[in-house]
Amino acid sequence: MIAKLTGRIDSFDTDAVILDVGGVGYNVHVTTRTLAHLETLSGIVSLLIEPLIRQEQIFLYGFIDSTERQWFRLLLTIQGVGAKVALALLTALTPEALVQAISQQDRAAVSRADGVGPKLANRILSELKDKVSSWQSFVPQPHANSAGEEKSTFSEALSALVNLGYRRAEALQALTDAHKHCGSEETAVLIRQSLQYLSPLKGSHG
Repeated sequence: MIAKLTGRIDSFDTDAVILDVGGVGYNVHVTTRTLAHLETLSGIVSLLIEPLIRQEQIFLYGFIDSTERQWFRLLLTIQGVGAKVALALLTALTPEALVQAISQQDRAAVSRADGVGPKLANRILSELKDKVSSWQSFVPQPHANSAGEEKSTFSEALSALVNLGYRRAEALQALTDAHKHCGSEETAVLIRQSLQYLSPLKGSHG
């Protein structure tokens, strides 16, 4: 089965790209995070691939890193979570934020994903709560938070940036870059750093 594809981006869709590999175009479904990353690249790109077979058709799902692909696989083990919902979860929450939501049993955060209602959110949290130990490197170190501060700082920062008028894909990519650059988990710091990446883009929105 296909595990990786390397080629040039032929075109983008809202949740997929067509990757030209030696003249053959592969339709690859991706998360918003992966899509935003690919939009910043030029030339040859590589995607890790997870193929799924449904009704004798092969569907390809692509990821920019192994962490995102591993989460996709893990989410598919949960009853009621198909490929579309798994991609929606990885679009609404980065792997880091997803680990944090599961660790804190934050149903509201998980329910932000399209197609995830309260019942499914509870099942996801219940079935994965004992499996996040191997993902603890993505969980922010605990602070002396009050009860009102349990919401993911990453999600808070994303919401703030979207409210400022930035596209969700742009905001997700900027937040990911900001976190890697400054290493902070404070909402205000993440927003401030992200705005340094996003400000040049604001004028191009029209």
